[in-house]
Amino acid sequence: MTRESESGLPIEPVYGPDALAGWDPREKLGEPGAYPFTRGVYPTMYTGRPWTMRQYAGFGTAAESNARYRQLIAHGTTGLSVAFDLPTQMGHDSDAPLAHGEVGRVGVAVDSIDDMRVLFDGIPLDQVSTSMTINAPAAVLLLLYQLVAEEQGVDADKLTGTIQNDVLKEYIARGTYIFPPKPSLRLTADIFRYCRAGIPRWNTISISGYHMAEAGASPAQEIAFTLADGVEYVRTAVAAGMDVDDFAPRLSFFFVARTTILEEVAKFRAARRIWARVMKEEFGARNPKSLMLRFHTQTAGVQLTAQQPEVNLVRVAVQGLAAVLGGTQSLHTNSFDEAIALPTDRSARLALRTQQVLAHETDVTATVDPFAGSYAVERMTDDVEAAAVELMAKVEELGGAVGAIERGFQKNEIERSAYRIARETESGERVVVGVNRFQLDEEEPYEPLRVDPAIEARQAERLAALRAERDRTAVDAALAALRKAAEGEDNVLYPMKEALRARATVGEVCDALRQVWGTYVPSDAF
Repeated sequence: MTRESESGLPIEPVYGPDALAGWDPREKLGEPGAYPFTRGVYPTMYTGRPWTMRQYAGFGTAAESNARYRQLIAHGTTGLSVAFDLPTQMGHDSDAPLAHGEVGRVGVAVDSIDDMRVLFDGIPLDQVSTSMTINAPAAVLLLLYQLVAEEQGVDADKLTGTIQNDVLKEYIARGTYIFPPKPSLRLTADIFRYCRAGIPRWNTISISGYHMAEAGASPAQEIAFTLADGVEYVRTAVAAGMDVDDFAPRLSFFFVARTTILEEVAKFRAARRIWARVMKEEFGARNPKSLMLRFHTQTAGVQLTAQQPEVNLVRVAVQGLAAVLGGTQSLHTNSFDEAIALPTDRSARLALRTQQVLAHETDVTATVDPFAGSYAVERMTDDVEAAAVELMAKVEELGGAVGAIERGFQKNEIERSAYRIARETESGERVVVGVNRFQLDEEEPYEPLRVDPAIEARQAERLAALRAERDRTAVDAALAALRKAAEGEDNVLYPMKEALRARATVGEVCDALRQVWGTYVPSDAF
């Protein structure tokens, strides 16, 4: 009996040579580290060294998050990943009316250079790679990070890490946008230019499918809409006068890893192949690094359950294995209690230990692309690729990623997929252990980590002290220079950096840009 994959594609009970009839391994596979990169972006992959184990963390105050980062580093984390609270993601200070009730809840509150200084206190920024999950205000947080590095005496060319900086997916699936698409894309191009000149080892964008997947996108939709967004960013930079090989090597991507191992492996392999072809054929990229789809993976938070949460340990291990078999460059494994609350230190440590077991106690690092040549996986790779390419063509017909966003295409497609998954779960056709089968009569008690509600008042006190101490005249002059750059064509990051150096707040900087660019209001036409 034929089953369907998460993308609605057929999975046959048995695959044999006929599944790959007419299949040319030279065209489809190549060698690891060579075009079309189906088998991985590096020749040796994990046989040389394992992926970066990058645990995502951030909550409450900068001091509390700093303590968690130090613990993660002590436990063996090789890369930090910062979660910011919603006010910071939306460019609001902690004492803004819109921030009430959200300060420090889903990430760390960062209002100024004072907070960023505390966040990385005692962490040498030339020795860690830091990823920041921040989008609309990505430039602001990157510059704060650079300023703190300068205070540590670290040269910008020694900084490594990533800013997510993918606002297009915010319009599609997540909603933490600030500015309309056109100025948002201009800001992205300014970041590309700034980092090319001053922070050359920094990954200037992490084009994200993860949040689309969390909203319900199928694997084929996830890579199709993510790669379509990537095409839009590349076109923006090229239209701004940049050579594709000057910035494309620093592009990175961010995907989810679900429990469906075979399709996830196929998805990652198909995504690499599509991106390499697009960069070579559409943009004429010459540098092999411009053709490489390098990506970070996070295990699927949406698949974690509050019921029998310890079962999530099994789910996360399976999802992490899918990411590794698919050739990820870095990985975050979710903590088993994340469906209930922020992870405790113990659960975060267990999540990291899961990766360490995969890296050091299994044989998946012994050989490159162990599924290469598998009848099932190669056929599924072709099927996912074909479905994704078809969706990308539909996006192009609507005017590219922005045009399709304005018509609600991606959002509507994802919502249909999410509805299908919900119906299958409710009917029992899709089994979720502990939720619709194998339930307990009574759940065992679990004590989650709780964020102190007094954080909001303490952040407001810090902001009041900052505003009283700083040179207000210098701040006003710097913000005026930022607005002038935004009105014209100058790169806004240079005056923005000076405003932040003068201790302007995240909210003040974003407000200065709001005054010039306005805010995005989604259309209800669809």
